[in-house]
Amino acid sequence: MTRGKTATTTEATRTTGRGWVSFVGSGPGDPDLLTVRAVTLLEQAEVVVTEQPEHVDLVRRLLALPAECETPVFVDGGFGEDGQPLTHAARAKVVVKHAKKGQRVVRLMSGDPFLYASGPEEAQACAKAEIGFEIVPGVSSVAAVPAYAGIPLTTQKHRELTVVTAHDKVDWAAYADDRTLVVLSGVNMVGDIAKALIAAGRAPQTPVAMTRVGTTTEQVTVCSTLDSIGVDARAARMSPPAVIVIGEVVDLRETLSWFETKPLFGWRVLVPRTKDQAGPLVARLRGYGAVPEEVPTISVEPPRNPLQMDKAVRGLVEGRYEWIAFTSVNAVKAVREKFEEYGLDARAFSGLKIAAVGDKTAQAIAAWGLRADLVPSGEQSAAGLLEDWPEFDDLLDPINRVFLPRADIATETLVAGLIDLGWEVDDVTAYRTVRATPPPASTRDAIKTGKFDAVVFTSSSTVRNLVGIAGKPHASTIIAVIGPATAKTAEEHGLRVDVLAPKPDVDALVDALADFGAARRLSMLDSGDPVTRPSERKPAARRSKAR
Repeated sequence: MTRGKTATTTEATRTTGRGWVSFVGSGPGDPDLLTVRAVTLLEQAEVVVTEQPEHVDLVRRLLALPAECETPVFVDGGFGEDGQPLTHAARAKVVVKHAKKGQRVVRLMSGDPFLYASGPEEAQACAKAEIGFEIVPGVSSVAAVPAYAGIPLTTQKHRELTVVTAHDKVDWAAYADDRTLVVLSGVNMVGDIAKALIAAGRAPQTPVAMTRVGTTTEQVTVCSTLDSIGVDARAARMSPPAVIVIGEVVDLRETLSWFETKPLFGWRVLVPRTKDQAGPLVARLRGYGAVPEEVPTISVEPPRNPLQMDKAVRGLVEGRYEWIAFTSVNAVKAVREKFEEYGLDARAFSGLKIAAVGDKTAQAIAAWGLRADLVPSGEQSAAGLLEDWPEFDDLLDPINRVFLPRADIATETLVAGLIDLGWEVDDVTAYRTVRATPPPASTRDAIKTGKFDAVVFTSSSTVRNLVGIAGKPHASTIIAVIGPATAKTAEEHGLRVDVLAPKPDVDALVDALADFGAARRLSMLDSGDPVTRPSERKPAARRSKAR
C-alpha cells in the first residue's frame, strides 16, 4: 500500500527532528465509526500501538493489508512482555520510545482519547519529551452505545444528562432527580446502584437499559426498571463491557430500536466463494447485521495450456473476431491479465463488439475503460444473453466469429446457442476453477452441526466444492442460492433451498436473504415467541421454501 504524509505530520517531523504521535479514537467497536482522518493516519502509520487485541485485525481489514505486509508494525499497548497489563505510564513510555526513533506512530485507543481514556496522560508524556502529537477524536461509548440501542440521551422534554463512572464512593443521592444518567463500569454494581437511587427518591419504575458490547453484532440490551434491573441483569447474564442508561428516554427504544432489529442481526453467515470476489457480498451482509465468515472453496488459476488463450488474444488484436463474450468477472480479469502480459491495453478492442452476461461483469469491463455493447435485458445468464444476441447476417456482419473466454467448467449453453444463431465460436479456457483446501476443523464442525445460521451459494461450483471440502450444511442452516442452476445443484446434493435470488446477482441474493430474515423475525414477534437465530432452533423447525 502506498503511504504518503500529510502536510501536518511532515512539517511537524521536520521541525522537531523526531517522530509524530497521533492519538486516534477507534470508537466503541464498530469499525465503520472510525473517522476519515483516522483512516488516513492509519494508512500513513509506521507503528500502531494498540489497546485491544482486536485492533490488529481491525486495521488489517480496514486497510486490506495482505498477511505478508510488514508496515505498519503493530505494538501491543495493552500488555508488556511479561504478560502483565501496562500502566498508563508504562504505555506512554512505549509510545515515546517509538516516536523518538523518528517514526510516525498511531496510538489507537478505544472510544475517544480524551474521554474516559489514558489519552491526556500519554499526550503529556509526549509533550514532556518534546514530541509532536495530535488528537483525533473518536466516537465515545457514552453516546454510541445508547444510539445503537435506539435510546436518545436527550430529547425536547429531557435536556439534562449526566455521565457517572460507577465506584464505591459515588454519592447516588446527588442524582435523585429525573435527569438522564449514563453509568459506566457499573455492570456488577447495578443492583446496588438501583437500590441507592430508589432510596434517594427515584421512582422504582424508572426505566433502565443495559447494553453490553454495544455497536457490535454481539450487542445485547436488557430493558427493565430500577426495582427489577438487578434480577433481570443476572438472569440475562450481563457482563462487562456495558453501558447503563437510566431515565424516561429508555422508553423510546420501543420505537427507535434500529440496530438489533436488522433482518440478519447476529446471523453467522457462511460465504463459500473465491476469496477475491467476496468483498461486495460480505459488505452487504454486514449492512444487514450479519457476521459473514468467508470460506474459500474455489481457487482461480490459469489454464494448464496457455497456448489456446495466447492464440485467441493474438487473433483479437489482428481483427479475427466480431464479438467477445464475457460470462464472468473472472473471464474479464483473465483477458486483462493476458493483455498486460503482452503490453496491450483497451485500445486493442477497437471495432470489436463486447457482450457481458450481467451487470457485475459489465462493471468489470467498465473498470477497464470499455463499454459492453450487449447486456441481457432480461435474465442475467447465458440463456438471457442468447435471448438478445443477434443472428449472424453476412451482409451486416463482416466477421462471423465470437471469442468466448470462460472457465474450464462453464456450461455449453452459450456455445450451442451462438452456433444455432449462425456464429462460429472460439471457445477458449481462460481460467480454471479448482477446489480449495479444506477449512479448519472448527469451521467444518460448525458447518455440519448447524452453528452457521445461513450459507449463500453464488454458483453451482461453490455448492459442489463446499460439500466436497467441508461436508453438507446442517438441516437447520438457511440455504440461499443465486439462481435456478445453483438451486438444482444444491438439491442434488441433498440441500433444501430456502431462498432463491430473483435475479442472478449477489446484491439481489443478499437482499432476498434479508427479506427472508425480516419475515422470519416478524412471524416470531406476531406469535409472541422470542426472536432467535436459525442456529438457536431445533432442526425440526425448518421453514418452507421462499422463492
